[in-house]
Amino acid sequence: MADLKDHVNDASITRLATAVARVHPAFPSADFVTAARRGLEPLALKQRVSTVSAQLATFLPQSFPHAAQVLREAVAATPLDMWSGWPATDYIAVHGLEHPDDALAALAALTPHATAEFAIRPYLARHPERTLAQLHQWAADPDQHLRRLASEGSRPRLPWASRVPTLADPQVTLPLLDRLHDDPEPYVRRSVANHLNDITKDHPDVALATARRWSASGGEGTAWVVRHALRSLVKQGHPEALGLLGFDHGVDVTVTDLSVTPDTLAIGGQVTIAFTLTADSGVRAAVDYVVHYAGARGPRAPKVFKLTTATLEPGLPRQVTRRHTFQHVSIRQLYPGPHRVDIQVNGRVLAGAEIVLRDGH
Repeated sequence: MADLKDHVNDASITRLATAVARVHPAFPSADFVTAARRGLEPLALKQRVSTVSAQLATFLPQSFPHAAQVLREAVAATPLDMWSGWPATDYIAVHGLEHPDDALAALAALTPHATAEFAIRPYLARHPERTLAQLHQWAADPDQHLRRLASEGSRPRLPWASRVPTLADPQVTLPLLDRLHDDPEPYVRRSVANHLNDITKDHPDVALATARRWSASGGEGTAWVVRHALRSLVKQGHPEALGLLGFDHGVDVTVTDLSVTPDTLAIGGQVTIAFTLTADSGVRAAVDYVVHYAGARGPRAPKVFKLTTATLEPGLPRQVTRRHTFQHVSIRQLYPGPHRVDIQVNGRVLAGAEIVLRDGH
């Protein structure tokens, strides 16, 4: 599978150049493509985007309002995609801050083709009132991409994006989410859920109060948003979040016959986790497993993995099995040594077992 960075390439640069030249014949397409592709190969994804964006700044009209108008006309005439359009939104993020009206209009034109969630952040930081007012307009727009941008671009913990101090206060963006939490488009609702999940990490009480309020309003779309938004609190075993989703934190469930096999394996190997659940009364059970990874300087914070949601019948055993691979990933380096696997039901750890990882070399 191709690395994401490889999508910013000769083809994406040429596509952007073609779109711009079609509406602005003075744009030197060949020179732009040559300059934008120079030195691209060793760069990471965002570095590639910045490199192409910098060349746009060189070859577009030096007047930003004029350049922004060219980009709006270009994307209207020739649809772009994420990889050809991202440098254009990045250009606006960097060069349009003194012209917020022109910049926001250009981002509105581009975001249906290449999401402007990163590009809107500098405007929220520099022009918070003007930009938030624009987000409220977009939250009511018929275009789902603009409605999503209102939520996604204002997330307090948007991955890969710059932090905006204003967004640390959840009251700044909750009015946007209130308009969008039962949006007809799943694309928008997923963003709202991720936004509220961001809020749970810094202001759990505010997020829970919001989730209760939305749940009371009903709506099938809202129910999904609330479940997805509270996922981090559920993994943490937060009793109120679990209760809001219909899981009793204190219910009597038993885990027996837990096995994690093999109990010694090389990094890169796989274990089978198996156990039996029983309950004395009927109960909805959110079942997770928790891995306590060894670190270079001792145990690290545990990682919770979703396992299953089950309805347990009184006295009727339920067998559960899951395979887990202990391998290096980009966000987690594994180390040899003892590791622990716990079984968590409705937020309570009910059983655990230890395994030992050894170096695979």
